[in-house]
Amino acid sequence: MRLWLLTMIILCTQLSRAQVGGSATYQFLNLGSSPRQVALGGKTVTNFDYDPTQALFNPATINPAMDNQLSLNFNNYVSDISYGTASYAYLWDRRTQVIHTGVTYINYGNFAGYDEQGQSTSSFSGGELAVSVGHAKNIPYTNWYLGGNLKFISSTLEQYNSTGIALDVGLLYRNEDQGLNFGLVARNFGAQLDPYDITAERLPFELVAGVSQDLENIPVRWHLTMEHLENWRLAFANPNRDEIDLEGNATSENINFIDEVLRHAIVGVELFPDKGFNLRLGYSFRRGEELRIVDQRSFAGLSAGFGIKLNKLRFSYAYSRFNSAAASSFFGLNMNLQ
Repeated sequence: MRLWLLTMIILCTQLSRAQVGGSATYQFLNLGSSPRQVALGGKTVTNFDYDPTQALFNPATINPAMDNQLSLNFNNYVSDISYGTASYAYLWDRRTQVIHTGVTYINYGNFAGYDEQGQSTSSFSGGELAVSVGHAKNIPYTNWYLGGNLKFISSTLEQYNSTGIALDVGLLYRNEDQGLNFGLVARNFGAQLDPYDITAERLPFELVAGVSQDLENIPVRWHLTMEHLENWRLAFANPNRDEIDLEGNATSENINFIDEVLRHAIVGVELFPDKGFNLRLGYSFRRGEELRIVDQRSFAGLSAGFGIKLNKLRFSYAYSRFNSAAASSFFGLNMNLQ
């Protein structure tokens, strides 16, 4: 089984290219799945508890504590664009096996239509949807868990329609004595079944690794996530930051090894993670650097949120800053149906 997983990850990496930004379709698949995840920087792959939305990002985290947990999440992303997720897990087969189902959608809102002469035509809209089924198993006599999600994708953009299929393969290691979790997941390995037009586009494949730990005697859990490991070179020189000397010569921004490492890093911290009320804070270095405005203070890259437990209900909220002009609020409700 370990050999199969290693082969799968290597194959995914070899068949994919640098797919960040607009270089692949169905980009909504890599958006944060819950307020908890968004508040911790946007991507976590190591939470192993009641939260079924974590399994949308790393199926290896599917576990019996998710049994009969229903999670509904909504985000007013940017402008009229909104997206959300729903997930549910059920324990079956002598209460040892868990099946997980999830839905991720995005609504791009309404657009005013115009023809090539600039004359107004009918308005149109766009939206995308992914339905997933997942399962995970403990590798016998080890602290390792292996899981997979199979996703069916549908997209409608004006008069163009597309369908696709994707697979997530995740791995999780747990050291309960030290409160340490390590996760690795290859996400969105698949293909378009029906392209929008003639040419099939790549899916937004991503390789993500993460580690988290509960500190001993301190009610704090820290998270470190490394995103887009399939593409080392994420940093680029911003021409707006060129330095001009007295003779008019331009010197481009210097991108070094540390810059490249930080572009992959996301850090997060949870205060009172196992209590009825907890606080969450995160920072995405890549988002903060790419959206930083020259000569202007910006909180792009920062995110924060909180969670409240009320009997069998858990309410979560996250606030994420994209730049000085746009921010996003994410609301979530987790219900224990037992």
